Amino acid sequence: MTRVRRGYIARRRRTKIRLFASSFRGAHSRLTRTIAQQKIRSLVSAHRDRDRQKRDFRRLWITRINAVIRERWVYYNYSNFIHDLYKNQFLLNRKILAQITILNRNCLYMISNEIIKKKLEEVPRKEMI
Repeated sequence: MTRVRRGYIARRRRTKIRLFASSFRGAHSRLTRTIAQQKIRSLVSAHRDRDRQKRDFRRLWITRINAVIRERWVYYNYSNFIHDLYKNQFLLNRKILAQITILNRNCLYMISNEIIKKKLEEVPRKEMI
């Protein structure tokens, strides 16, 4: 039987996989079969952790906002603050609010004062009716 020389297609495929796995450690960057398994595993982890990252950042923003609100008695608590923000149509998401709390607290105090002012204006109207 004659010897079959394999073409370049399989070698190209393996090279492409190796380029993906060049940063892996040990056999995970050298052995083709192990590289393929590790590639699948890493892509699954990346997909999972993108969703996880969104959750973690949202938790961080909420914690920062809540800490500043409670620190100086700016407002009662986080949930009332957010509720009144949306009720008064201040369209600020948690990411922007967290940046405001870090970089410019006076701005956050102004926002909370506006909410409190509007809340106090609503109370007499209800009593008049």
